Amino acid sequence: MSQKLVTKKNKKVRRLRELYPDVKCKIFYQRDYLNLLVKYGLEDPTDDEGVPAPTRIPGPPEVVNLAGQDEDAAAV
Repeated sequence: MSQKLVTKKNKKVRRLRELYPDVKCKIFYQRDYLNLLVKYGLEDPTDDEGVPAPTRIPGPPEVVNLAGQDEDAAAV
């Protein structure tokens, strides 16, 4: 889902919570939906037809030393 649409969705949910604070709401993003499909066996985990690759892999970020940069400059 593009960031523009995610921002729009979040804005709608914030507005819903302002107007109706007693209503409980859970946002499901595309990755959540796809994970549920795999979890309950409705989708094969290796089936990637038309499904975009995740934009972020869970876990800590990796430090990458770019070629051509001085190590002292990269540490700053």
